[in-house]
Amino acid sequence: MTQTTIKFLMNNELHSVEHVDPNTTVLHYLRNDLNRCGTKEGCASGDCGACTVVVGELEKGSVKYKSINACITFLPSLHGKQLITVEDLKQDDQLHPAQQTMVDCHGSQCGFCTPGFVMSLYALNKNHPSPTKDTAMEALSGNLCRCTGYRPIVDAALNMGNYPCDQNTDTIATELLQTINRQDSTFLSNQSSQYFAPTSADELAQLLIDYPDARLLAGGTDLALEVTQFHRDLSTIIYVGNVSELKTIRETDSSLIIGSAVTYNECVHRLEKEYPELGEMIERLGSLQIRNQGTIGGNIGNASPIGDMPPVLIALDATMTLRRGHNTRTIKVADYFHDYKVTDLKANEFIQSIEIPKAKPGYQLKIYKISKRIDDDISAVLAAFYLHVEGPQVKSFTAAFGGMAAIPKRARHCEAALMGHPWTESSIESAMQALMLDFKPLSDVRASAEYRMDVAKNLLMKSFLEINQSKEQENTATRVTGYA
Repeated sequence: MTQTTIKFLMNNELHSVEHVDPNTTVLHYLRNDLNRCGTKEGCASGDCGACTVVVGELEKGSVKYKSINACITFLPSLHGKQLITVEDLKQDDQLHPAQQTMVDCHGSQCGFCTPGFVMSLYALNKNHPSPTKDTAMEALSGNLCRCTGYRPIVDAALNMGNYPCDQNTDTIATELLQTINRQDSTFLSNQSSQYFAPTSADELAQLLIDYPDARLLAGGTDLALEVTQFHRDLSTIIYVGNVSELKTIRETDSSLIIGSAVTYNECVHRLEKEYPELGEMIERLGSLQIRNQGTIGGNIGNASPIGDMPPVLIALDATMTLRRGHNTRTIKVADYFHDYKVTDLKANEFIQSIEIPKAKPGYQLKIYKISKRIDDDISAVLAAFYLHVEGPQVKSFTAAFGGMAAIPKRARHCEAALMGHPWTESSIESAMQALMLDFKPLSDVRASAEYRMDVAKNLLMKSFLEINQSKEQENTATRVTGYA
């Protein structure tokens, strides 16, 4: 069965939409159709957080809440979910704790960014009623204040647990969401565009055969910019966020298999158990709002040379399963990228899953992201090194970089300069020079070619110094305690 009506909760009221332009963003719909102007447009690219709203989704019988950017979220993707905006928080004359704490801590200045901050605080309150400072900082990392009033806003976040909060609305939302049919696929169209939301991989595969020029939509953190920044209309959109097979995480004895529609925040805890360094890097991959929607499959699929995950996956020798119709094939992530925005993906094919090998004993993963801001920024260079040093010799070494070429790729000459050689500063210096044979970086708004090359070399030396320092500390601890 296929349904042609989008149904979602606007706070705690059932809301239905038909014949909507699939290119309509949630922000546009709120402001232009519903006259809910509390949600602001600052950047239209998911960078500033002024458009932050909160979405609730049913998970195992209860509603889970997350903050998202309304400016890069397409309205049809709200089907079966709950949407909460700043207008919904005040009940009668009672401000929500997320609002009251901003008042009491003097967290608002010009006020333009305030609704977005309030909604990030609201989501924080739902998930962490008494947050730590680190949790609060993560929740606010995707909201920019032009007046630089961050200290009182952080105070507001930490003070929020001192206010009573009525949670009865969660029960109402759960009951109402259960009445919405989320099992059937969805189809919407207007005169120029159409939207499909299949619920199975078989249906998705057939849709891509029927509509080979369709654009696949997962989190939309990149695709939506074509609409909001370049003012294009996407004629056929296929949303993969309801395809159950693409939303799974499976574990084998040797690997993690992550569906291509799994968001970063849905898989980060599993990944950081194997690779703590990868968990730290994902925390810097966009804002919390972006990680709530963005997917690893999307980060690979858009083939950006500055995507953060591909270099790491390449260094770890990860593979990916591609599907066309009923046929699948497996390739290395490293072999997916051919040239700028040119990939190994064939017509009618889609990324089904990514398989990441589990950590090997004795191996170390080092990841370095260089960007102008720590949080919520795009990399100028990202380096990933996966190596095994046994005694004085490098037994295995893989290096991959993003931002250094038209594609994320391995540094083969650099690897050869270290493989089988002594783990010494002299060998590292030779590998640093070999990087000049691997890459001819470009200059752009983020960095010059010379800067990129110098940084890439220095990151290799940085990894050497950090690993040696760690070994020295371990040896010192062994000498002191007597235990290896």
